[in-house]
Amino acid sequence: MLDLDYYEVLEVSRSCSASELKKSYRKLAMKYHPDRNPDDKEAEETFKYLSEAYEVLKDTEKRAIYDQYGKDGLERRGGGFGGGQNMDDIMDIFNSMFGGGGGFGGRQQRRRPDQKYNLDFEITLPLKFNEAIFGVEKKIDIKYKVSCDDCNGTGAEGGKLESCDYCNGQGQVVMKQGFMSFAQPCPKCQGEGQKATSSCGSCSARGYHEEPETITISIPAGVDSGNRLRAQGHGNKSKQGQRGDLYITFDVADDENFIREGSDIYIEVPVFFTQAVLGETITIPSLDGEIELDLKIGTKDKEQFVFEDEGVADVHSGRKGRLIAQVKVIYPKKLKDEQKELLEKLQESFGVESRPHTNSFEDAFKRVKGWFKK
Repeated sequence: MLDLDYYEVLEVSRSCSASELKKSYRKLAMKYHPDRNPDDKEAEETFKYLSEAYEVLKDTEKRAIYDQYGKDGLERRGGGFGGGQNMDDIMDIFNSMFGGGGGFGGRQQRRRPDQKYNLDFEITLPLKFNEAIFGVEKKIDIKYKVSCDDCNGTGAEGGKLESCDYCNGQGQVVMKQGFMSFAQPCPKCQGEGQKATSSCGSCSARGYHEEPETITISIPAGVDSGNRLRAQGHGNKSKQGQRGDLYITFDVADDENFIREGSDIYIEVPVFFTQAVLGETITIPSLDGEIELDLKIGTKDKEQFVFEDEGVADVHSGRKGRLIAQVKVIYPKKLKDEQKELLEKLQESFGVESRPHTNSFEDAFKRVKGWFKK
């Protein structure tokens, strides 16, 4: 990872704008953030390197030095994070990632300084293809966190805490990596600045217990993988009794026949070559049952037929997409003597029309022969 080009690790071009740079960093930082990847050292190192790359490239002067001289140039000029790190900018990015409103989309991380967990949490809910298309009401089992009464949520026996000797009660430590230095939460006290004198036996020093709950949620028609729904008041519980929110991210299964692209549905329609040649009206499946497809004479392989308002309802507007039927022409792999004879007679009946290559290549044959005449 340490040898990767800054632009490469941030997945941007060398000519990217500041807004493009920031957008890509937000996406990648959220993906590799340690909170989302607990006990994953590789993700942690990737996150650090992303932060290093972003801190350099977002600074116009450092970016110019890096573009011309690379990392060596930054070291010679005292660049990198040292002295130039703007933690307000970093926090602005993460506030924008985790802040937001309700319903679909936004997620808000709420956590009191004296609490060991966020009030909001997220789960992934698998859905069948038809459940996502038409909507469904589901009962799901969850576990939410409740502050431990025995230690008052501290994780320490009797709630007794002392100043952390690793960070001297600061809650963060300064790490150095090459020419960089940056602050991160103290690994011993997890950024709290305090540690337990002895662990609480009731909660095993976690500071909370988990309570089971079964909730019923109404999933609207048209959701897709990656869509997120907020179940208000079903998150973790604070010491004061306030419940946060539960965020449910959907993972929709594929269907054997239908392929979804946003609000549009694609289906491959196998058609025998004689059907394609002669034309025919056939019945194909649709989301609501079945629909008639009129094959015209001479239908081509991969030709598409579009049916408006036969797709998926948009989860926000309710407007339906299209059903797109794509033809796959099937040819016989073997022919009986009788079949071959019939096809040969059919070909002869079309005369010259049955051999279009003859006229198309007549001039080409003459030119090629002329190349070898002396």
